[in-house]
Amino acid sequence: MSTLTGHSPRREPWTVLPWLATPALVVFVGFAVIPLVGVFALSFTTWDGIGAIHPSGLASWRSVLTNPGLPHALWVTFLVMVVSWAFQTPLSILLGTFLAGRQRYRALLGVVYFIPLMLSSAAIAIAYKALLDPNFGLGAGLKIHVLSQDWLGRPGLAFGVVIFVVSWQFIPFHSLIYQGGVQQIPKSLYEAAQLDGAGRIRQFFSITLPQLKYTIITSSTLMVVGSLTFFDLIFVLTEGGPGDATRVLALDMYKRGFQANLMGPASAIAVILVLVGLALALLLRRLGGRDAGASQLEGV
Repeated sequence: MSTLTGHSPRREPWTVLPWLATPALVVFVGFAVIPLVGVFALSFTTWDGIGAIHPSGLASWRSVLTNPGLPHALWVTFLVMVVSWAFQTPLSILLGTFLAGRQRYRALLGVVYFIPLMLSSAAIAIAYKALLDPNFGLGAGLKIHVLSQDWLGRPGLAFGVVIFVVSWQFIPFHSLIYQGGVQQIPKSLYEAAQLDGAGRIRQFFSITLPQLKYTIITSSTLMVVGSLTFFDLIFVLTEGGPGDATRVLALDMYKRGFQANLMGPASAIAVILVLVGLALALLLRRLGGRDAGASQLEGV
């Protein structure tokens, strides 16, 4: 009928969608898949970063997996991941819930809270390193003995400083995620809870937290996978020290590749990081369940 009237036949949506997705697919393949395949191939070679690349089989993998420093770097990485998640998540949920209010001053506070995320990680590390200097830092300037400790020279304190600075920088981002999640919760749930005599604390634990289940899964995935790539902040702040107290796997990869000129082992560590991140992301997705839309039924 369309050919008789002179109109071109209408295209089905499924014939148009692949063309719309092509630019994103090209970017993904060019900047994610191809570099990842190249790093994987490089892990089976010997290369100093300048000269010729020589195939070496499993030599790079053998040197990485038998190195006693790998388990320690993995342990520090997972420790940073777990402790930073445990520290950031409750504060992000509370701040996100607070900022979801309708008062005007909360919008202003939301902008102020978001400022740390706009700063460079290296700049933040330099600032905190200067503030925590036991001789010329904040403690010495204010004559406060408690703040004049060797924060970056003792393993336990250095690890705590790393967790604090990481959390200070990234809590605003996750608070923004939770703020959006709270604002999507139907107001009728809170109105019904108020009619039943539930207070704000009861509403928070019975309605807000259950409704944020999948928001928590999303935030935790970003937080956990992102913690695997902590490098610049730790490198500037502690350089992995004192000793190897804060030497995470990403920093170990940098030291092997760009300081020891061992690109093969560094590429093997990069592949390990990708595999660990993928496994953790799939695990968190599995914990969240298959039906993300079911979160609207939580707390009802």
